Amino acid sequence: ESGAGVEAGYPDAEYSAKGAKIVSDRAEIFRTADIIVQVLCPGANDKTGAADLAAFRSGQIVIGFFRPMNSVDVLKALAERGVTSFSVELIPRITRAQSMDALSSMATVAGYKAVLIAGDILPKLFPMLTTAAGTITPARVLILGVGVAGLQAIATARRLGAVVSAYDLRPVVKEQVQSLGARFVELPIEAQNAQDARGYATAQDESFYRRQRELLGKVIAENDVVITTAVIPGKKAPILVTKEMVAGMAPRSVIIDLAAERGGNCELTQAGEKIMVGNDVTIVGWFNLASTVPYHASQMYARNLSTFLALLVKDGKLNLNLKDDILRDTLITHGGDIVNARLRELFQLPALAAKEETPK
Repeated sequence: ESGAGVEAGYPDAEYSAKGAKIVSDRAEIFRTADIIVQVLCPGANDKTGAADLAAFRSGQIVIGFFRPMNSVDVLKALAERGVTSFSVELIPRITRAQSMDALSSMATVAGYKAVLIAGDILPKLFPMLTTAAGTITPARVLILGVGVAGLQAIATARRLGAVVSAYDLRPVVKEQVQSLGARFVELPIEAQNAQDARGYATAQDESFYRRQRELLGKVIAENDVVITTAVIPGKKAPILVTKEMVAGMAPRSVIIDLAAERGGNCELTQAGEKIMVGNDVTIVGWFNLASTVPYHASQMYARNLSTFLALLVKDGKLNLNLKDDILRDTLITHGGDIVNARLRELFQLPALAAKEETPK
């Protein structure tokens, strides 16, 4: 589409130089393309998603972010239109799929940018400085949730010179935290089945989260910046920072809530907003921080998706081999139905009858 990369720093001429045909009429793309690659697809795009959904045609293949666990009505509409769709959020975390893992790529960018936003708002320097005017003590940064975004936030805050600590209910990440030069916060409470087979943190019962909040209160009060990254796929984000914890923070402290779009890890977060609460603590709940670093976010996403396309298309022909776990796990609609087993279970749909043949 003409202008698709301009705001990210990629003019149309660069696409043409690589052999792409530039199309000025967006509708023509939907009419003629066999495969459409997007960033935010229907279900994840509240601006053009509905119009795009109406433009898709039967047999068309669409690849991108769908937020499939929260978009059952959109998935049903895609299926009814006969669209074959692949959700990049569902790419399995296996070695063979690492170069396709768009979710991790975007989390990397978000974790990096979260620290820069915090550093811009905080009225303190991050590093310790010894100057003629005296010694400046370093800022203290706490990361809650040590997934890809959390690890990048740790690394970025450390590079800026902050004293960094991190907490995650999964003890297995302790070594990763320490390898980046941060302190791992250990609480006298143990989660049950802390992570699933894909490596994601699992939801815990309310008694666990209540005890966790009680123990985290003192830790949060000791820090100038808190960056929260804890999300549970398909569920509302757990509350880790209560209004009482926020009240206990020093004036002008900063909270960056990367889970804001899923309800927020901070009780006071307002989705999509930057606010200041009574004791002058700033809480940032902005969405889609990856889009604020569009040049490299686009570069990473393009590499992820081109690698995926190389698996899906062989010698110019569609290779929809559902014995391949990457294709099987990411395929969400095909042949007029929602076909992803994980989503069917989540939405309490009956299991599909097994088919021996590979769809063409």
